[in-house]
Amino acid sequence: MPTDPSFHEKRYSYSPIIRRPKFSWPDGRRLAVYVALNLESYRFGSGMIEELLPASPAPDVLNYSWCDYGNRVGVWRLLLMFEELNLPITLLVNSAVYEETPEVVEPFRLRGDEISCHGRTNSERQSGLSEDQERLLIEEATKTITGHEGAAPKGWLGPWISETYATPDLLKEAGYQYLLDWCCDDQPVWLRTKSGPLLSVPYPQELNDSSSVIGRYVSGPDFAEMIIDQFEEMMMQSVDEPLVLGIALHAHISGQPFRLRALRKALAHISDRSRGQWLTRAGSIADHFARVVPAIS
Repeated sequence: MPTDPSFHEKRYSYSPIIRRPKFSWPDGRRLAVYVALNLESYRFGSGMIEELLPASPAPDVLNYSWCDYGNRVGVWRLLLMFEELNLPITLLVNSAVYEETPEVVEPFRLRGDEISCHGRTNSERQSGLSEDQERLLIEEATKTITGHEGAAPKGWLGPWISETYATPDLLKEAGYQYLLDWCCDDQPVWLRTKSGPLLSVPYPQELNDSSSVIGRYVSGPDFAEMIIDQFEEMMMQSVDEPLVLGIALHAHISGQPFRLRALRKALAHISDRSRGQWLTRAGSIADHFARVVPAIS
């Protein structure tokens, strides 16, 4: 595949949202809402890690243990909240989680939540890999999830939203139906690959606790207010075009008690079923869109 700066134009075409095919979500609904929870694995003393504070020389005990809080504590607090609000969840799982902390996946499986692949571990990313190395990464992560869940994951989110120029081709080759890496739209977008179309489902980088709270120092209450404002504005905009609102959470960030308190209020606001939004999962959004707006070959 080409490596020039205009590469993205070959993956998808420009299309203004005001001139798209007309469609609706199930039952005539206009706004599809999904919550994605990232469950991540980090290697102790090697590779990449999310930083609460600037990294120390290895072993970086502070940042490693802060990340580990998510699988030990944060995920269980979030799970209780999801249960209270009857919210469906798209679980984005590093495959190494099945070896290190398999208990965290089981309750979501029992709820019927969607389990999508988030690579092998967040201690690595795909950019810089050869095509053979990246293909192996995808194969290993997919095989692990398939073996534990009894079905292959339909969706992929790359660790650190990192791709090579071959990533969509390799994901399509591996049987994936949708990709979450691209944040270029408020509707799904068909991507071109060597093996045919692959659907991009909008994944948020603004309503994302990692980029907002950790990357830009947004407070917990302000992040919650962002969610409410996004929901209200998109409900209004969706009268003209059906839209997708995604919310991205990480157990080690939003599972912290002081952030959880504000987040609960925001998610309770969007989970009010009387508003007519479609509370769903990313895979269901992909399935419906593929039926009503098929790719043009």
